Amino acid sequence: MGNKPTIRGGVTWRSVIAGLLLIPINVYWVTVIEVRWYSLDGSCLPLFITPIFMLLLLVLGNLAIARRFPNLALNQGELLTTYIMVVTSSVMASHDMFQNLFGVIGHPYRFATQDNHWQELFIKYLPKWLLVTDQNTLAAYYQGGVSPYSKEILVHWIVPLAAWGLLMFVLIGMMLCMNIIIRKQWTQNEKLVFPLIQLPLAITEGGGNTKFFHNKIMWAGFALAFTIGAVNGLHYLLPAFPELTGIKRYMINQHLVNPPWKDIEPTAVSLYPFAIGIGFFIPLDLLFSCWFFYVCRHLFHVLGISRGWNAAENAGFPYFEEQSSGAWIALGLLIVWGSRKYLADVVRVALGREGSDADNSEAVAYRAAFIGIFVGAVFLAIFSNIIGMSAWVALVFFCLYFLLAISITRIRAEMGAPHEINFVNPERIMLSTFGIGAIGAANLSLMSLMFWFNRGYRSLPMANQLEAFKMAENTNIKRGHLVWVLVVSTVVGTLATYWANLHVTYHEGAMAKCLGFKEWIGREGFQWQLATWLNVQEGHIPGGLSKIFGNWLTVRLEYMIGGALVVMSLRSLRGAFIWWPLHPAGYALAFSNAMNFFWSAFFVSWLAKVLIVRYGGMRLHNAAVPFFMGLILGDFTIGSIWAILGPILGVQNYKIFI
Repeated sequence: MGNKPTIRGGVTWRSVIAGLLLIPINVYWVTVIEVRWYSLDGSCLPLFITPIFMLLLLVLGNLAIARRFPNLALNQGELLTTYIMVVTSSVMASHDMFQNLFGVIGHPYRFATQDNHWQELFIKYLPKWLLVTDQNTLAAYYQGGVSPYSKEILVHWIVPLAAWGLLMFVLIGMMLCMNIIIRKQWTQNEKLVFPLIQLPLAITEGGGNTKFFHNKIMWAGFALAFTIGAVNGLHYLLPAFPELTGIKRYMINQHLVNPPWKDIEPTAVSLYPFAIGIGFFIPLDLLFSCWFFYVCRHLFHVLGISRGWNAAENAGFPYFEEQSSGAWIALGLLIVWGSRKYLADVVRVALGREGSDADNSEAVAYRAAFIGIFVGAVFLAIFSNIIGMSAWVALVFFCLYFLLAISITRIRAEMGAPHEINFVNPERIMLSTFGIGAIGAANLSLMSLMFWFNRGYRSLPMANQLEAFKMAENTNIKRGHLVWVLVVSTVVGTLATYWANLHVTYHEGAMAKCLGFKEWIGREGFQWQLATWLNVQEGHIPGGLSKIFGNWLTVRLEYMIGGALVVMSLRSLRGAFIWWPLHPAGYALAFSNAMNFFWSAFFVSWLAKVLIVRYGGMRLHNAAVPFFMGLILGDFTIGSIWAILGPILGVQNYKIFI
């Protein structure tokens, strides 16, 4: 009899080394295609493009190795460990993380003039050690053609990058601790479906040697999406080549020329194959709610214009940002309230007592998590005090930040829907609630300085961490080892992101050749928002109910409360009626920028899913799953190929998204 094969864990020296080797490659690739060429918005999506493509290549290579050297092949846990490390690095290098920081870190001192009076308005409140202030360093940074590796340049970057990196490490560490606490409730007790991990799990099952790659239905979806991207990519490079229209942002406003419809918000129909594929894994009620509430949003806008609700004294109508803010706050509070019994159980277990819902074997992990959150909170208090932020402002700001993080993580875990909630952030929520007078110019300036990691939340670390925990449960990855993998990947990914951004911007010029440089993040945060607020000094616009509740109740606050009430009402109706078709998260997501791109694709996914289930039952539904996985994989593959060819050819090539 032969010896039994050794069963390896997921976190092995091979998987970690593979991840450490791929992290700088992935980060540099993301930086080149998103910052230099702006030829792929892969980190804007809930499922990152480049890690999926690199996982596909890794699995195909693993299959080749397995045929000749079976003992050297990686198992599923090892493949997923490497994938998780690459995903974590994508979080750090992504559109909504450190890419944004590099658009902000030198912006105030680069663009301050005597005419805009920034120095008097807000620069005097900003700590210099959090910004790059040297004009020669900034000139080289924005103009390019300079090596960033000289002491004269690096000396001006070390302190601000280290400070921001430390702050982000603490925030991410606190999210990791929260995930350790909430993990069992969401992954085991409630058994959330985690739609976004289904493709990585399918690709890596059996080390890649599974029926997935032998499924003709999957390859049909792959071929369809790949062909669409290939044809349109060739058309982009060679305009004479035919194009498959209607895939990306077909504007329907051009056909609406009569009032009041001509005043409708810009509305596009997009049929991204990957979005249709992702939508198929989202529960039907949420799919329906997303596109339904998106249509309602536009109808409400048109109705308001036709009735004159957008008059000068109500110029902010229809206050979508405020409605969205209220909706997300309500979702977060409902999520926390719904988990109150479990959280109390976790506290008991952490204190050494028996618990019924929490994992009694995780007492040490729970205690460490609570200690980590406490230490992180102390750090945030000290950091806020050092930069000059008022204690109450800092407390509300970071509490709102984590509440939004919890809401988004829950929505990702339960439904996997895109969640670009632009302008729903602690700063704007507090401004609408308290006004500039109560917050003060100094606090508002400091919150605007942190706008770079509060703008969109599309690459939220907490959501990706929890998905990693769920993948670990489905394989042989030990959670304790995974925690260290996430920590190491975060540190290495941050350092690689710093290097890649400095290397690319100083050589190419942040505003010379870098087509995707996020200078507009600085402009958006400091010029369009902060400077405007401080110049106008407008924080409160009296609302219709102010006569009853006082002048503190503003129109913005009214709409925020209204958004929260809608979510709570929808939640109550779902609890009262099993057949109720509208999901409260669909209302919150309808106001997100993501739905501007995905609503029509989600309509197609919803319609396909309804027809498949109605006429073929769950058997046909399960048989169709590989096709929609193929749509995602094929679209991501051709998008990645174009993202490789573009920089090689020196052109801004076709993008499969936006």
